[in-house]
Amino acid sequence: MVSASAASTSHPSELQAPINKTAHEFDKTTLDALLARRFFFAPAFEIYGGVAGLYDYGPTGSALQANILDAWRKHYIIEEDMLELDTTIMTLSDVLKTSGHVDKFADWMCKDVQTGEIFRADHLVEAVLEARLKGDKEARGVKEEAVVEEEGADKKKKKKKNVKAVAIKLEDSAVAEYENLLAQIDNYTGPELGEIIRKHNIRNPDTGNEVSEPVEFNLMFESNIGPTGQIKGYLRPETAQGHFVNFARLLEFNNGKVPFASAQIGRSFRNEIAPRQGLLRVREFTMAEIEHYVDPLDKKHARFNEVKDVLLTLLPKDVQTEGRTETTQMTVGDAVAKKIVDNETLGYFLGRTQLFLEKIGIDPKRMRCRQHMANEMAHYAADCWDFEIQSSYGWIECVGCADRSAYDLTVHSVRTKQPLRVQQRLETPVTVDKLEVTFDAKAFGMKFKKDATMIKETLLGLEKDKLQCIKDELVNGSSSVKCSDGKSYDITPDLVKIEPITVTEHVREFTPNVIEPSFGVGRILYSLLEHSYWAREQDKARGVLSLPSVVAPIKCLIVTISQDNELRAKIHEISRLMRKRGIASRVDDSSASIGKKYARNDELGTPFGCTVDFASLKNGTITLRERDSTAQLIGKIEDVIDVVDALVKGIIDWSGASQKLEAYSGVQDVEE
Repeated sequence: MVSASAASTSHPSELQAPINKTAHEFDKTTLDALLARRFFFAPAFEIYGGVAGLYDYGPTGSALQANILDAWRKHYIIEEDMLELDTTIMTLSDVLKTSGHVDKFADWMCKDVQTGEIFRADHLVEAVLEARLKGDKEARGVKEEAVVEEEGADKKKKKKKNVKAVAIKLEDSAVAEYENLLAQIDNYTGPELGEIIRKHNIRNPDTGNEVSEPVEFNLMFESNIGPTGQIKGYLRPETAQGHFVNFARLLEFNNGKVPFASAQIGRSFRNEIAPRQGLLRVREFTMAEIEHYVDPLDKKHARFNEVKDVLLTLLPKDVQTEGRTETTQMTVGDAVAKKIVDNETLGYFLGRTQLFLEKIGIDPKRMRCRQHMANEMAHYAADCWDFEIQSSYGWIECVGCADRSAYDLTVHSVRTKQPLRVQQRLETPVTVDKLEVTFDAKAFGMKFKKDATMIKETLLGLEKDKLQCIKDELVNGSSSVKCSDGKSYDITPDLVKIEPITVTEHVREFTPNVIEPSFGVGRILYSLLEHSYWAREQDKARGVLSLPSVVAPIKCLIVTISQDNELRAKIHEISRLMRKRGIASRVDDSSASIGKKYARNDELGTPFGCTVDFASLKNGTITLRERDSTAQLIGKIEDVIDVVDALVKGIIDWSGASQKLEAYSGVQDVEE
């Protein structure tokens, strides 16, 4: 009689204690070493010294990203019946000029006046003030967690969250002021940041030198299209413009009806001033963006009831402007009813995004929805919320959900003279009060010259509420009109008249508003890795990535207890059967111990493992191990593969698997 218990007698399911994932404090250095060793991602061109802000994904990182994107496609594109696009990365300059990116897509930058070292102004202010607050806590005897530093980072290049704290007690008023400034750090303009830098004597933390006044730096990569250099282009900073310029075709594809949504997954590029924090701030990255087109007079959503009870952790703008960061837990339904969230469609996508992030493994206790403050939000936006995820780097924006109103379609329509509007036939003609715009053509042309046509088209394309605002301002002498070139033009009553008229309409024509959820995939991926990592209670060196099976790079490990040729052949046969089912499996036929094989696949996030022993040859049975609990079940090979397939597809959970297979006692003998 030959015993096959060597495979797993150390982890029989009936002896399992409750899983303790918090026995050891999170150790970022250990996680970083794991991610590098197992090639989740690494600096691009590393053998040439690398380039800041560029990363390559290895086999595990690529598979993890692909699985996150697959889950995203199913959650949004398939389930919501969205229209999928794949538009060009290289974008015509005129498109980005019209959208405002050429003039406004910038961050505020300042320099060390002596060394020329570059800083992003808001990050410099944030880092220095945080270091001073930390030093104050140390001086008061308050224990503070260690500062997170990137492994192998050049100390001369560290600018945020790496400023050395000096134990100096601050006045209580200074502490309150610093905390207030940090709560609103995203709300400041360049001149305001400059004033803060001067007032609080913020300098280069490495040299002690003064820094220059903040100046704008455009974040787009510029290029030329074609050999003549006459056609100017940029690598796109977002995928959104590819949606808008194709709106007419999308509308036609959808039979001229709204609401509908288009969606796209693709690469985007931003020439970051000082990229740092690994995958959280990079120059090339993957985005997944949705543009949901909706009637501006009806922003209800047909499926709102499905998410109205989803609980969100909200950080509203009024709390932030008071210098506070307290969050409020509230359902989507209540947030919309109380007008904290502007409308049902925006609320719907907040709820759906919360569900998606939880599904792929983000800890809901470390996630919040932060509303944009006035200075952050684009002038045309009705409301905007960021899903921020907490990691060792603090709270990081990973998803933005914005109501962009009709701005994008309007400016592209005005610039191209293409009607990017919806025509809705009315069953019964209606009498409508409108505002009619008329011009003194001669005087208007003389004043604005070559810009006259553009300004006229902008005014003629505005919705009634915007025209009413301009009409009211003209009563007081003048009004400013912002056009597609990014500039504002002052008009006066002698040039333009806006008068109410009444018309009978048989067809209603309108420019849809756009609700845009935008996902930074790399940031979500890194946050997920941090949230999933823990170490076994009995051995701190045994790291585990508790990735949900829906996104895990490898779904099932297949191992054998010995180097026997028959057993080795059997595990490869089982792997082929699994792969035919679409189950990503990994064979480990090395000479390492079973425990070692399990441990090195636990740190890859592999949720399940099958062990083949001599009983497998005689009885046709194998064991199935669950990663986190290390509990094991046993069954016929075909039955175990069926169960793994159901587990991976989310049809059953481990409890369901335990009802289909027997608990493994730790002993599986081969009968003579």
